[in-house]
Amino acid sequence: MRFDLDMPAWKWPFYIMVHPFEGFEDLRWKKAYSMRVSMVIVALFFIISVCEQLMTGFLFNENYVKIFNIVPIIIQTIVLFFTWVIGNWALCTLFDGEGTMKNICVNTAYALVPLLIGKVVNIILSNCLLRTESAFITFVGYLTILWSVVLLISGMRTVHQYSIPKTLLFMLITVFAMVVIIILLVLLVSLFQQVYVFIYSIYTELLYRFSNLEPTALILIFIGVIVVVATIVIAAYTAFEKYQLKKELQKLKS
Repeated sequence: MRFDLDMPAWKWPFYIMVHPFEGFEDLRWKKAYSMRVSMVIVALFFIISVCEQLMTGFLFNENYVKIFNIVPIIIQTIVLFFTWVIGNWALCTLFDGEGTMKNICVNTAYALVPLLIGKVVNIILSNCLLRTESAFITFVGYLTILWSVVLLISGMRTVHQYSIPKTLLFMLITVFAMVVIIILLVLLVSLFQQVYVFIYSIYTELLYRFSNLEPTALILIFIGVIVVVATIVIAAYTAFEKYQLKKELQKLKS
């Protein structure tokens, strides 16, 4: 029995989970995309991943809970999710994909629902089962991952109106694009870190040289120097542009 297609926004992920192929088509036809629901799912993805690391039964928990670091979980959930969305949108836009960034974001979030349910079930099972019964946890994990992958393939095929082979091809290319984006982000963070270290070293050197001045005065002087240097660079660039324009006009007149 099918759901009523005029259902509220929060019911659509469960309808799509039960109807993996026609569900996304109905969602596209009704234009029932909800960014609010998709952001809730992404937030739950992060929260459940944290709970999985902290609340999994000690017989099955391979994480060292006493040293808990939230940064890797943010990268594995939120960062990877939005990297996938941006990478897929950037690639498929160049190759006649019909999906907008909002559509890709919503479809990807809805495809995560079985995975989240599987994580919750495994957290509960890990606190009830014995080590010798770990096959049940493994089965639930692989089943829900496969379920989410099927939903993701269906969602990307529907949102871009691609064939199945083309959808699979661009999903693989998207994974490569994600690697490139993450490398660029790491390089950008490293660059900003180096700029920060450079500016901080100049500030400490000024603080050492002019120890009789207040730190606030040093900061104002440093900002003033930056403004002066920026003004000189902008003025030089403007003068160069005017020179080039004048040179081009002389060529046209001659």
